[in-house]
Order: sequence, then C-alpha cells, then structure tokens
Amino acid sequence: MRVLSTHCLQGSDFISTITLDGNTLSSSEIWRIATGDADVDISQSSWDRIIKSRKVVEDILHSGEIVYGINTGFGALVNQTISEDDLQQLQVNLIRSHATGIGELMSKESVRAMMTVRINSFAKGYSGVHPNVVQQLLDFLNLDITPAVPRIGSLGASGDLAPLSHMALALIGEGEVLTEENSVTSTKEVLIEKGLIPLELGAKDGLSLINGTSQMLSLLIESEQILSQLLPLADIIMCTSLEAFKGTVVPSDSRVHEARPHPGQKLVASRIRQIMENSEIHANHSDCEKVQDPYSFRCAPQVHGAINESFMQLRSTLEIEINSTTDNPLVFFDSDDGEQKIVSQGNFHGEILGLVADKMSLSIFELGSISERRMDQLLDAKKSGLPPFLASNSGLESGLMIVQYVAGASLSELHGHASPRTAFSTSTSAGQEDHVSMGATACWNLLQATQRLSEVLACELLIACQALEFDNLKPSPFIQSIVKLVRDISPKIESDRSTSSDLIAISNSLKNGGWLSRIEAENSRLSN
Repeated sequence: MRVLSTHCLQGSDFISTITLDGNTLSSSEIWRIATGDADVDISQSSWDRIIKSRKVVEDILHSGEIVYGINTGFGALVNQTISEDDLQQLQVNLIRSHATGIGELMSKESVRAMMTVRINSFAKGYSGVHPNVVQQLLDFLNLDITPAVPRIGSLGASGDLAPLSHMALALIGEGEVLTEENSVTSTKEVLIEKGLIPLELGAKDGLSLINGTSQMLSLLIESEQILSQLLPLADIIMCTSLEAFKGTVVPSDSRVHEARPHPGQKLVASRIRQIMENSEIHANHSDCEKVQDPYSFRCAPQVHGAINESFMQLRSTLEIEINSTTDNPLVFFDSDDGEQKIVSQGNFHGEILGLVADKMSLSIFELGSISERRMDQLLDAKKSGLPPFLASNSGLESGLMIVQYVAGASLSELHGHASPRTAFSTSTSAGQEDHVSMGATACWNLLQATQRLSEVLACELLIACQALEFDNLKPSPFIQSIVKLVRDISPKIESDRSTSSDLIAISNSLKNGGWLSRIEAENSRLSN
C-alpha cells in the first residue's frame, strides 16, 4: 500500500500524515484532513484486519451460502437471491439507484470529513470491503479529489444512503467532483488527469460504502469545531458586558459552585473568575450600591454551564461514533467456532447523533436568548446608567438601538432551530425500514444554528465594546484583548452609521478568526 510521509505543499508549507486505526481518531484530526492540513493513511494492523475481513466475504461466496448484503437484494428486496455472475452489477446498480440527492452541494470540507470517517470505520475490519475500496478513498483525499454530494436525501437510518451514494459514484468514475473554482466537473476526466482508474466494486463493497452515519458525523464534527470556539468566547463576551454594566463577579465564587457542583456550571464560573482578574472597573465598583445583578449576569454560570454540559455530551458521543463501525451487516473474522461471522444489525441508525444534535440546538438557543437579555440591560439607560442606546447624542442619534433588533431576528431563527428534528419519523422501503432518525436533518440544523448564534453573540459584543467606551477605567486584560480584536475590524462608533459590515465581520471572526487562541496567547488558557 502507498505509504505517505511529510511532504511539501504548494512549494513552502509542509503537511503531515494522520494514520487511522479505527480506534483513536479525533474530531480535530478529522477537521485537519477535511481542511487539507493533513494527508491520511491507515495503519498496517488495519490493513491486516481489512484483508482478513474480506476473506470471510469471499469464503461465503465460494461456499454458495446466501447472506444478506453479499448475494441478496437490499431493503424490502432482501429475500431475492442474486447469482454470482450479477454480484458486481448489483453493487453498481445500488450506487447508481441510491445517488438521488437534491439541494445544495455539501461543502468540500464536509465531504472530505465524510470520506475520512468512512475510512476509519473500515479500518476497524468489520465491514468486509475489498482493500481497493479503502485505497481509492485514501487516494481521493490525498490527491484532493472531492465528490460533488447534494446535501438532502438522508433519513439518518440505513445510514446516509443518498449522500454516500454520490460519494461512491465518484469512486467508480461516474458522477461529478468539485473544482477549485467551486463548480463541478466530470469525475471521469479528473481521474484520468490524476492517474487513477475507476474502482471496481465486488460483493458487499457498494453496500458498505453507503450504509453508515458518515454524513451525520461530518456535519456534527463541523458544528463541534465551531462551538469549541463560540462557547468559551461567549463567556468572554458575557464578561465584557458585565464589565460595561459594572456588575459583580461575586456570584462566580468557587464556594457557590461547590455547593451545586454540576461540571459545566463549575467550568463557566472558573472561566468568569479567570477572565475578570485584574479588572480596574470591577475593583472600583466592588462596593457600589447595587445589591444583585439581573439574572442574565448573575446566573451565567448556571445557564452557560448547562449549555457547556450539552457540549460535553456532544463531544463524548462524537468520540465514540468516530471510532465505530456503522455498516450492515458486520463481518467478524475472529469469531469463535459456532458463532455467526456475518451479523445483520442496526449500527447504521443515527438516533444518538440526531438526539445529541437536537439537544445542542436547543441549548445554543438558550445561549442566544440570555445574550440578547444582556444587550437589553446595556441599552436601557435606566438599567445601565449609560446613555440611551449608547448614542453619543441621544435623541438626535439612535445609537445601537437596531442592533438589538437584529439580534432578536437571529434569535427568532434560532428558536426555529431549537425544534427537534428527531421528533418526526417515516416508514420507508415497504415497511422494512419502518423507523428512521432524521439525524442528518438534525445535524444540518445544528450547523445552521451555530451561524445564528455567532450573529447574536456578535451583536452583544459590539454593544458591550461600545458601552465600555463610556468608562475611563480599564477592564480586565482578557476583556482588553477581545476589545482590541473588535476595534481592529470595527472602529469606535462616534456618531450614527451603518454597523452591518461590523456585525458580519465580528460574527465571522468569532466562528473562524482564531480569536480564542489569540486571546489566550495574550493572557492564559481558559479552563476547559
């Protein structure tokens, strides 16, 4: 098999290889592969397991035994036996007939993540695929060939059949692939250009390629990567508002959270204490006449903490699913005598992914909701003691009044995303597949929700930074760092002007701008 080493990319940057073994792959490694920051290979022990697993399939073919997925039809056609002469055509027909997706194309990164998790699933050696299938997937990733995959079509049970069929269609030299210009072109032409030949499918190969949770996983991994930035930044943004409101850090006292020791709550309280250290504003107002801050400030550890616990659950689920086999049937080459070597089962069902995505979507709606309430506290002069809507010339100017409206509009969309997608099921394939998860819809819904969340947080951050302009005292070093990042792309508002481009730039930077690592580099790494 082709062994990859560290090599030069585009003449200057070196790229490393991540070796998959079916057991230790992380979401961050998948995202490095998805974004082109790493090549991919699999371990020799995985190749050995793949070969042994394939031998079980070929032994069954030679024996003449009838086994689902190897020499039968699929779904409701499970009882139809296929002759040995037609087995290759059976697999090709499966891919062609199931490649029926519609809607916009999945992003290049999502498709590459989808291919990576499929390889890692095969690397466990429970699928029975021919080694050539795995090699073709590796070559596609390492030669930067990305199948064009319509997003819509999966019900999240029997795996992500339609999207994965479009992926598989490219492997056999059919369909289309993405170009560098974000358009599509003929797969056949690209394979000739790259020196590859179309994959020939053997028994079970096509079914193994499309029967898995890989689209759901790819979408969930992208959301996890975004939320790993947004959730800590949401705590920093909350503290920025707290500084501008001249609120207190006392409710984050560690003793409070030992009295109710939920892990997420303790985590956020610890972050707040860390973020607020050495604040001139807080030190100056620690003995002010305020008795208690509003809930949106005082209960941040409890609310943000609960959301972080949902995120912990998402990460735990991802870690297991990434290193699982979600094919059907499974092949156990190391079975004891008397045990079945081929087992039909339901590991392809995406219920656990759909439910964790739905819970996370609901959770981040709550994060957006409490964020919008803090905006209201800062913009209301009676509550904050600041100029109405933070205008320099109130009355003549409206200040940041409408920024709250924008947050409300994004929050309304977030509310729609909070509705569970897994609450709906449908019966398919003549009742053989009579319950589905809608996991792909739930995972896509979460990815859209992360965009809306970044918009709401951008609104709060813009308002909080403007509110701090009315105080001559310095906020904490953490807050100074995020204010500087904002001011690099959004100057202080001296008089009424459009803030649309400011909000878009801040939202994009919160998601993709590396702000968290830059803030931590200037201060310290936040608790996690």
